[in-house]
Amino acid sequence: MDAEPEPTGPDAEIYDFAPRPRSKPDPDPDPDDRADEPAGSLLDGLRRTAAGLAQWAGAEWVAAVEQAAEFARSRLHGDYPTDQFGFDPEFTTKVYLPLLRPLVRHWFRVEVRGADRLPADGAALLVSNHAGALPLDGMVLQSVVYDEIGRHVRSLGADLIFATPYSHDLARKTGTTLACAEDAERLLDAGELVAVFPEGFKGLGKLYTDRYRLQRFGRGGFVSAAVRAQVPIVPISIVGSEEIYPILGKAPVLARALGLPYFPLTPTFPWFGPLGAIPLPSKWIIEIGTPIPTDQIAPAAADDPTVIFNVTDQVRETIQQTLHALLVRRPGIF
Repeated sequence: MDAEPEPTGPDAEIYDFAPRPRSKPDPDPDPDDRADEPAGSLLDGLRRTAAGLAQWAGAEWVAAVEQAAEFARSRLHGDYPTDQFGFDPEFTTKVYLPLLRPLVRHWFRVEVRGADRLPADGAALLVSNHAGALPLDGMVLQSVVYDEIGRHVRSLGADLIFATPYSHDLARKTGTTLACAEDAERLLDAGELVAVFPEGFKGLGKLYTDRYRLQRFGRGGFVSAAVRAQVPIVPISIVGSEEIYPILGKAPVLARALGLPYFPLTPTFPWFGPLGAIPLPSKWIIEIGTPIPTDQIAPAAADDPTVIFNVTDQVRETIQQTLHALLVRRPGIF
């Protein structure tokens, strides 16, 4: 049998793969040794496979999986605390975020700028652009904010998230709630960091040709919530999310049949099946903008369309101009 070829390409360089010397067979093996040989070979194979996976995934991911397994065992006994929205901070801190970090740090290589502008305490509304076919940008933002200042982000999600099996439970457990004024105001009144993506599905599903062109920010409901709660609005600009799933088409007939707002057609999906769902490893930059205060606006002005439109437009223009500046300075997509 021919020798196995050595791995080539960047992985071989990074992980220092080298051909393993093959031992010559014993010309007169002991019968007892022959009896143990299949089990020993299997164990050796499993060990080599585990070692290869550990190298490929990285020690951080392996540790996260082990921690998740330990957490699952601890949850077999007794109840656990959640808040009125179903948020489970222990699950989020010990399982969800550790599993997410390798994606954030090593796949997207996220660079955070202006983290000192994130409020260390008190309520605030984080407003960001939205893109990438799937809402990975919300998950990434949650991870980096927690790692920067140790605070959980409470995201406002679309109805579809809560109408999808499994997604509903995970979203609730990790701090997401329905994108409505009532929930936003309750969270802000409780002193939480609340994240909203005003473009919604219009942002997530826009074509690659329209990348980094902000869509309409709705009617400014997020601004009304911030004004009523008298909390600052923090504009956040994310570069890199547009390239993880470049949308070339949307297949509207298929989307309607499946009850989806769009069905993304990318260079890899659905042509390569499940492999096509792997996001491209684009380089991400997240810039935290200067908070926009709302405490100088009377709470009663939350119902004034003119005031709300002006603040909404200010937030949108701030994010759009920052995106343009980041794109000019970005050395490349990957």
